[in-house]
Amino acid sequence: MLKLAIIFFVVSLIAGFFGFSGVSAATAGIAKILFFIAIAIFVIFILIAILAGKAIF
Repeated sequence: MLKLAIIFFVVSLIAGFFGFSGVSAATAGIAKILFFIAIAIFVIFILIAILAGKAIF
């Protein structure tokens, strides 16, 4: 998921460089959404790992 966010960010930078502001804004928005989803999934997995570790011991 984070890889896709980086790809969309790079596409946004390239589109912005060539003057496609609409495409740049859209891909930047998609990159931002994917980044926050990746962070949320990371936090959820960390919480699951902590809770599973406590359940074993």
